[in-house]
Amino acid sequence: MLDLGSVVGGNLNFFGEQLGCKITVEDLTKDIDRHVGNDTVGGLPEFLAHRFSQPDATFDGIICWDVFDYLEKPAVQALATQVARLLKPGGLVLAFFNHTETPKPGQPTYTRYVVVDPRTLEHRTYPAARGKQKPLPNRDLQRLFEPLAITDQFLLKTNLREVIFRKPVASL
Repeated sequence: MLDLGSVVGGNLNFFGEQLGCKITVEDLTKDIDRHVGNDTVGGLPEFLAHRFSQPDATFDGIICWDVFDYLEKPAVQALATQVARLLKPGGLVLAFFNHTETPKPGQPTYTRYVVVDPRTLEHRTYPAARGKQKPLPNRDLQRLFEPLAITDQFLLKTNLREVIFRKPVASL
């Protein structure tokens, strides 16, 4: 499994125990902050297109949390292409997407998602170099993540869209 969020020890323990799988964490928030700090946000699409050294079809599952919310559309496309490339056929992606454009007052924050138990997910904020960008409409999500297909999506009370994508298994 690939986790694109910040390292959370409890999550590693939870997924390791529940799924019995190897977990790779690639904290993209640090990359975003570095690009903002260096005033090279426009270079994020190119950076993300080459960010991952793993071969195609490496992971059965990828957790993106809300990392796409902090990227502009060209960078979302570059990352979505990499997610699709890294995912094994039949694999799943879990991603959260902001549903509203209302920016929260104060300093921008990232959300650290902490899995407490199979039914509980805690949210903890920490400082971000940039705020969430304009939300993506559902039709854009479908196009940006091709060939992945949306299998389920839920609008949460927090105005987040929880989306589960599946990579099709090649037909014979």
